[in-house]
Amino acid sequence: MAYIDKIQHSQVLDLKAEVPIEEEQILSKTLVQRKDLGMTVFSLDKDQEIGRHSSPGDAMVNVLSGLAKITIDEEIFEVAAGQTIVMPANIPHSLYAKEAFQMLLVVVKPEVDHD
Repeated sequence: MAYIDKIQHSQVLDLKAEVPIEEEQILSKTLVQRKDLGMTVFSLDKDQEIGRHSSPGDAMVNVLSGLAKITIDEEIFEVAAGQTIVMPANIPHSLYAKEAFQMLLVVVKPEVDHD
């Protein structure tokens, strides 16, 4: 059974190829979606934005290409290709493409009780 079943296994991959940058678009491809874990690859063209929102889990952004302006609460960060930032659970955040960028987003939510 493959737990990450949206991409090839035992093969070197370039995640950027999974979500090419398209003019004036935000694209995404979900790799894993469970109650306690989400993994999604995104691309945002220059000046595209994911508006202010919050998540019940910690959200880790790993920028694969380009440059993102990420606002966490009221603090602004510039995150470039090869860099990572964690947006804490339940804190409002937003993402803006200063340059077209691609990212891997991993959201880890509280474990689900199996009682």
